Amino acid sequence: MKIVIVQHKNFLNSTGGTEKIACFLANNLVEKDCEVILATNDENVSGKPMFYLNPKVTLNNLFNPKFIQEEIITLFNYKGNNPFFWLYYKLKKKRDKIHNKLLVKKYGGVEGIYTHNLKERVTLWQTYLSDVKPNVIITMSISSLVEITFGKKLQFPILNSVNGRPDYDYTDVLWYRSKIEMKLLEEAYVHLSGIQVLFDSYKAFLPTTFIGEAVTIPNPVIQMDTNALVHHDIAKKTYKIINIASLNNSCKQQDVAIQIFSKIATSYPNWILEFWGVGNDLQILQEQVAELQLENRIFFKGFTSEPLEKLKEAEIFLFPSKYEGFPLALTEAMAVGLPVIGFQSCSGVNELIQNEQNGFLANDITDMQHKLEQLIQNSELRKKMGIMAHESVKKYSEEAVFQKWFHFITQINKKQN
Repeated sequence: MKIVIVQHKNFLNSTGGTEKIACFLANNLVEKDCEVILATNDENVSGKPMFYLNPKVTLNNLFNPKFIQEEIITLFNYKGNNPFFWLYYKLKKKRDKIHNKLLVKKYGGVEGIYTHNLKERVTLWQTYLSDVKPNVIITMSISSLVEITFGKKLQFPILNSVNGRPDYDYTDVLWYRSKIEMKLLEEAYVHLSGIQVLFDSYKAFLPTTFIGEAVTIPNPVIQMDTNALVHHDIAKKTYKIINIASLNNSCKQQDVAIQIFSKIATSYPNWILEFWGVGNDLQILQEQVAELQLENRIFFKGFTSEPLEKLKEAEIFLFPSKYEGFPLALTEAMAVGLPVIGFQSCSGVNELIQNEQNGFLANDITDMQHKLEQLIQNSELRKKMGIMAHESVKKYSEEAVFQKWFHFITQINKKQN
């Protein structure tokens, strides 16, 4: 069985959950004697996968600079106090406004830019897939699906992997999308033979255009032996609150974690807050910490290839995300025996955390602060919740999750033959 896994862009040099799952599927499928191709269209041609990829997996980057992509530049308002940065970003914003205005005029509006870019990518993908002739295509996002089906339906069964709540993929509930983009995204579901969602509750958020088979398959979680869990009863000079995620305030809300910690830092002088991850908001977050004069208590550690080892050095996992799908960092924290704190309103997080059992679900920022202090003050509570967190993610073992995926893929392939 020949399988093409499509991560249409940003696969190379990316440390996100989507890329991790793409590699997980590819690595396990080749061990089932499948021919697996992981295909992307990534302008970072010198980049490489950031997660292990079995040498038996073929990696194809379709990027071709002749297929021109035009981009509206997101305008940025500098919020810090540095006068040099203020002047730089003010001039940059003026330049970007001129660029955007000219681009919109050239293509007759934002929708015209989107359509131009899409047609360029569609030609590339459909030519490639027609030559490869896979038995099954797995798209790692709905945008990938649009790119391989727009204007011409390929005669191959397609499965889509949904990395968040499904309506995040085809609506503007989280960020701006033009009307034509939302229309095309929603129509793309018609071409699906099947779709994978992360939780049963997410099926309610599929569009009416979807008529295929929906199957619930969670993300895999690395399992830990009981004797390798965090030891909450060991006295330390310094205790860590940890967050592992891309540095992105609009989603991961590290600024909220800093705000909360700043209110309690004086009361708990032997506790620190540690961030692991990279992202566009690093400078903004560093400036926030500097303004609070907490550089010796809050640390940005960068990317780690060993998240489990970093998690085992901590006492509490603080995760104030606004929205999630099935957060891998959260489940890894639970696997090593850390008590976890998230927001009740956050999708995915509110599926994994059982309030006051394996962690806390907070109603707002003030409530999150109070719950964090409860854990700081009580090592027995940390230990109890950590053990329950470890137990609650056992059902998400890599073997169990892959078996569900393999069954789904083979069943779809059989129906098409």
